[in-house]
Amino acid sequence: MRPELNPFTPGSGLRPPALEGRGKQIDDFDLIVARSKRRQYDRGMMLSGLRGVGKTVLLNRLAEHAENQGWMVAQMEARATDVGVTVSRRRLIGELRRGVQRYSRRHDLQKKLQPVLEFVERLHLTLAAGPGGVTVTAGRGAQSAMPTMDWEYEFETLVEDIGAILAKHGSALGVFIDELQDIDDATLESLLAVQHTASQRGWPFFLVGAGLPNLPSRLAECRSYAERQFAFSTIGALAPADASDALTVPIREVGGDLSGEAREILLHAADGYPYFLQEYGKAVWAVAETVPFSPEDAHQAVDMGNIELDAGFYPSRWDRTNASEQAYLRGLAETGHDSPRSSDVAARIGKTGSSASPIRDSLIKKGLIWAPEYGRIAFTVPGMAAFIHRQPL
Repeated sequence: MRPELNPFTPGSGLRPPALEGRGKQIDDFDLIVARSKRRQYDRGMMLSGLRGVGKTVLLNRLAEHAENQGWMVAQMEARATDVGVTVSRRRLIGELRRGVQRYSRRHDLQKKLQPVLEFVERLHLTLAAGPGGVTVTAGRGAQSAMPTMDWEYEFETLVEDIGAILAKHGSALGVFIDELQDIDDATLESLLAVQHTASQRGWPFFLVGAGLPNLPSRLAECRSYAERQFAFSTIGALAPADASDALTVPIREVGGDLSGEAREILLHAADGYPYFLQEYGKAVWAVAETVPFSPEDAHQAVDMGNIELDAGFYPSRWDRTNASEQAYLRGLAETGHDSPRSSDVAARIGKTGSSASPIRDSLIKKGLIWAPEYGRIAFTVPGMAAFIHRQPL
């Protein structure tokens, strides 16, 4: 098959040729946007799920739709490597600055939004100066020097000022944050508090996030009312029909096809996970020479896809762990269960539950495991146990 026609592009956040199985989330968010035009403001939305299920792609789709429908949009990815609250806040304000600039140009509101843009600029400069710099408060556009900055007050004031302008135009401010579980506690608490205030006072502000399965509990730990602030949606593996469409529709659109047996081989290997479908789909297009693609093509594609996964998808997580963490992950894999008791994992590596706790907590912070319920632990990455079994001792 012609390589340039290969419809599959596996990669973090890259949109697949067919976004299947996410219609409910898209429709729910479309309704939020439609109601905002009538100044009826619903809750924000939170997407959670394992790695490789397409959360980032879906979040990008929602942000793109919001901006196309006239929202002001700021979009960022939280990073566990950010040290201190200033780094994440500076990036957040930087993205808000870009959002204000894009919106003002698109809607010819440069003059009306100039005071807001100046507010954002001063806030960004304050954060860039760091804890030791001279800080500035600019609520309502007034400027004055202060020895310290009340971040939550300043951010709330900014949201209120932006919202007052956007509401008159049937618009809203959407802040979209990927990997939200990785943002620092203080900034997350402020975001939740401002969202809470906005909901109570009728400001057109929406926080929309995506993260690992522990995201709902992470939000609730920061603010107890968070569970009532958002529409939560668990993003999982695709249903069989959706997985089949995600694989076969793109192939047929560029002149290829799969035999029934070849399709089933690839679907079984992918187990409904969108990233794996992309990887195996790309591989089967590369190896096939005739249409329809044969079972032999499919088996070869699975082998090739697994080589690619073992070269990038899994090592990008595995290589970030130290020896004790790798031992814990190996112990988890060796239990043979999806969510074993953490005490059983500890016993497998010769530790008590309390002595293994720091290792477990470190792996949770790194996003490799999560606690589906009290006392149990599970991988956040599909197929991680099989990958670990393939690694030399």
